[in-house]
Amino acid sequence: MDRCLLPHGRERDTVCHVKTTLNIDDSVMQRLREEAARRRTTMSALVEAGLRLVLGPEDANGTSSSEVKLPAGWHGGEYLVDITNREELDRVLAKR
Repeated sequence: MDRCLLPHGRERDTVCHVKTTLNIDDSVMQRLREEAARRRTTMSALVEAGLRLVLGPEDANGTSSSEVKLPAGWHGGEYLVDITNREELDRVLAKR
C-alpha cells in the first residue's frame, strides 16, 4: 500500500491517485470511450489496466519487474538413446 504525504508532512496509509494530462490520438480516445462503455467501466480503469500489462507485474514491495524467475536447474531424466550409435538412433527415430 502506498503512503501518501498529507499537508504539514504527515503521512497516511491509503491508495494514492495522481491526475495527469496525456495527449492521446483522437481515434484511440474514441475507441477507449467505446470500450469503457461496453465494459461498463471508466476510461481511467482501462488505461491503468493497459499500463499494468505493459509495465509488468509488481513484486511484494510494489516495484515492477520484467524479469522472469527460472528454476535453478532441471533434470530431464536418463538418456533414451546413445546418439553416437547410429543404428540405435535410427531405430528410435523410426518408432516416431
